[in-house]
Amino acid sequence: MKKVKRSTTTGNSALIPQHSVLCAALCALLFALCSVAEAQQPKKVPHVGYLTVSPLSSNASRNEAFRQGMRELGYVEEKNIVIEWRSGDGKVERKSELVAELVRLRVDVIVTSGPTMTRAAQQATATIPIVMAFDPDPVGNGFIATLARPGRNITGLSSLSPELSGKQLELLKEIVPQLSRVAVLGTSAEPGNAQTLREIELAADAFAVKLQYLEIADSRDIGPAFRAANKEHAGAMLVLQTPFFNPKRKQIAELALQNRLPAIYPQSEWVDDGGLMSYGVSFDALYQRAATYVDKILKGTKPADLPVEQPTTFEFLINLKAAKQIGLTIPPDVLARADKVIR
Repeated sequence: MKKVKRSTTTGNSALIPQHSVLCAALCALLFALCSVAEAQQPKKVPHVGYLTVSPLSSNASRNEAFRQGMRELGYVEEKNIVIEWRSGDGKVERKSELVAELVRLRVDVIVTSGPTMTRAAQQATATIPIVMAFDPDPVGNGFIATLARPGRNITGLSSLSPELSGKQLELLKEIVPQLSRVAVLGTSAEPGNAQTLREIELAADAFAVKLQYLEIADSRDIGPAFRAANKEHAGAMLVLQTPFFNPKRKQIAELALQNRLPAIYPQSEWVDDGGLMSYGVSFDALYQRAATYVDKILKGTKPADLPVEQPTTFEFLINLKAAKQIGLTIPPDVLARADKVIR
């Protein structure tokens, strides 16, 4: 019988799937090991820089409002976010040094507390996103192109304070009907104050009130300013938004009372510190809202694509203790409009 030669083809074809299975198993094992290694690597914790001229203690409620906003969005300090708090402690000249430090740290976002710090941050970086907690005139100050389309690395919130100054003057006129002269205390070089003064001048013409502008370059000018107001027989005082005033709030409010000057201030903290009245935006609400901008930027949205928001919450506070101290009676209809009355 003729022997039939066996073919080795069958044996080779059986080896091929065995090699394929082995390769697939090795690939799966390597993929699993890589996945485990990646999962074990800690995620990068975002760093947010927070810049303010004033001492942190003088604006504690705003700082806490920002923290609260971040917490509501799921961010917990020292757990899944780091906030680098930087304060000039009332010294404006430290602004460049503080911004430079945050740039060196390569923070993911910089939050600025007012136009002075926004300007310093703008000059220091064109790449790190900047969120304005507030600004009275972000377009006029050159920080953004338009409210709807900021266009650069800066976005945030507008405080609209220039438009509110006319209302502040109107309130002074309501509580002092015979008012004919108002002293305006502030720093003209502060971003936004030039526009504020124009608004005050328009309102002064409408109410037949003369203005006495008192320029404050540093804290040494505060005492002489009050003496000048007395000399010119000012009947009331309007205080402008000025960063280095914040640690001096109690001093200025007390001087106004000592000189029996009804005064209105730009922020509620002044009334808490003994001032007579304040009317303006709720800065706590602005700072809490600033957290939403930080969140969106950390999640990949560009500042240029985030429209600048205008405030929706305003506050009118009256301190009846201060009114009593200067012998002033607040009209009932004005008192009824107050959001908060200190008795």
